[in-house]
Amino acid sequence: MSVVLPILNEERYLAHAIEGILHQQYPGDMEIILALGPSKDRTNQIAQDLAAKDSRVVLVDSPTGRTAVGLNLAVHKARYEIICRIDGHAQISQTYILDAVEIMQETGAVNVGGIMAAVGQSAFEGAVATAMRSPLGVGGARFHVGGSAGPADTVYLGVFKKSALLAVGLYDERFTRAQDWELNYRLRQSGGVIWFDPRLVVTYRPRPTIKALAKQYFEYGRWRHAVVRTHKGTANYRYLAPPVATTIILISLIIGALFHPLFFIPALTYAAAILVGSIVIGKSFFEKIALSSVLATMHISWGIGYITSPRNLIA
Repeated sequence: MSVVLPILNEERYLAHAIEGILHQQYPGDMEIILALGPSKDRTNQIAQDLAAKDSRVVLVDSPTGRTAVGLNLAVHKARYEIICRIDGHAQISQTYILDAVEIMQETGAVNVGGIMAAVGQSAFEGAVATAMRSPLGVGGARFHVGGSAGPADTVYLGVFKKSALLAVGLYDERFTRAQDWELNYRLRQSGGVIWFDPRLVVTYRPRPTIKALAKQYFEYGRWRHAVVRTHKGTANYRYLAPPVATTIILISLIIGALFHPLFFIPALTYAAAILVGSIVIGKSFFEKIALSSVLATMHISWGIGYITSPRNLIA
């Protein structure tokens, strides 16, 4: 088993993440390959200390720090057929790898994965986590909101067959974001099965500020549009809903301001729906108040990113 991690500025979480991998209840041989980008904090020193303490931790230099590049470098370095992708700020259960391998053997899938379980540490992060685990925030994707096991378009992170990755050319290094979805699309097009199983849970840490959240979802929208342009016919309602809603809201506000307040109705309807939804899904008084701004930031940032995504984003 080769566990691969693209690492950049993970000083806060890296040691804990690696500890969780090293203590897996997995009976086979294991290596952990860290593709180290040009971090601006103590991440690389922490990685070097981890490698010095345990020979299973292997370091690979990834000068650009780009996720797809680092993953490809790590996969090329990997000695084993099964590749488990983990992020430097993620946490997995002690049986995650064992369960994933068993599911892969049972299903014949080329990639298996589960739930992106967003868990916040601050009150704001908690609100973002609630939004990310709700259909109101991210649509009905099973890797966000859960669901029954079965074939899927994509899964969070993933445990792959190396031979399948090599057969489709690994990650497309042109993609800064959405590289997972794009890779899984090519795996499916080549006849492979992507399998979702809710027993596979990975803890994800949400962005800590509204500014960081807006930047994240702007980039999501921008790069998701790049995937749609690259692979025609891959758009669906979940990807199109934010840009359509954003367009309607902007038109509503502009025409309402220029002509008549009656045209504010679509924007006000959206605001009311978000407010009611926040009250319903919020787990605390703070979340019921904060979720309106969190959800609106996610939707509109994604929408603007999708709408403004330049055609030359993919060289």
